[in-house]
Amino acid sequence: MRSTFFDPGQMTARLNLEAPAETPDGQGGVTMVFVETASAWALIEPIGEVVEEEASGTTFRRTHRIWLRYRTDVAAGMRLRKGNRIFCIGGTRDPDDSRRYLICYCEEKTA
Repeated sequence: MRSTFFDPGQMTARLNLEAPAETPDGQGGVTMVFVETASAWALIEPIGEVVEEEASGTTFRRTHRIWLRYRTDVAAGMRLRKGNRIFCIGGTRDPDDSRRYLICYCEEKTA
């Protein structure tokens, strides 16, 4: 098995991990909110930007690769937050199956 070289000293961004939760809306339905479950040091690496034109104007999508220490409680559908920046997790992987690091593939949303 190939080991991934990564300097953990590069993890300088403090991010909050948020999980989706349903709350009653008072009319028999539910509203989706995000609840902070943990915080972690991370490295945020921009991957790319996509500019798309829609009927209402131009939209930008920014994608990032975010490195964390390995955790078992991170899954697609959750998100990471740094202040007003929100990173929606689309998928995760252990880069070398050593359970040392976790890479989250995210799309940045505006708050």
